[in-house]
Amino acid sequence: MKIAVAADHGGYALKQSVIDELRASGHEAADLGTHDAGKPDDYPDFAELVCAAVRRGEAERGIILCGSGVGVVIAANKFPGIRAGLCHDSYSAHQGVEHEDMNVLCLGARIIGAEIAREIVRNFARARYSAEERHARRLEKLNQIEARFLKKP
Repeated sequence: MKIAVAADHGGYALKQSVIDELRASGHEAADLGTHDAGKPDDYPDFAELVCAAVRRGEAERGIILCGSGVGVVIAANKFPGIRAGLCHDSYSAHQGVEHEDMNVLCLGARIIGAEIAREIVRNFARARYSAEERHARRLEKLNQIEARFLKKP
């Protein structure tokens, strides 16, 4: 699976561990930046890079990191078709995909360490949407909310 990965300066220190884990698990990881942790930057820019790659089909899923994870999850969920979740445990990482068809994982690099991040990433990447009736029904309701409030380009 191709997964787009990006981080602002706050997530930079953990980004390489995430990319290494994806590649070790057989996935293609596209590093969309930042490539300079010392340069001032803004998390919405990196959320947009990942979400645009997912929306265009250049990546099947995305992972975005910032200091807390809160900024990037808020930014990511502004994009039509993106279902981003902030996960700091492995259960939420796979359950979000299985039940909500989550396609973007958000992580807080100042909240979790590298080993937990790798476990979360493994669970996110190997999870598959179940498409059970109750999950499909709820996903359709989310899609209807999105259609009412988000304008698609």
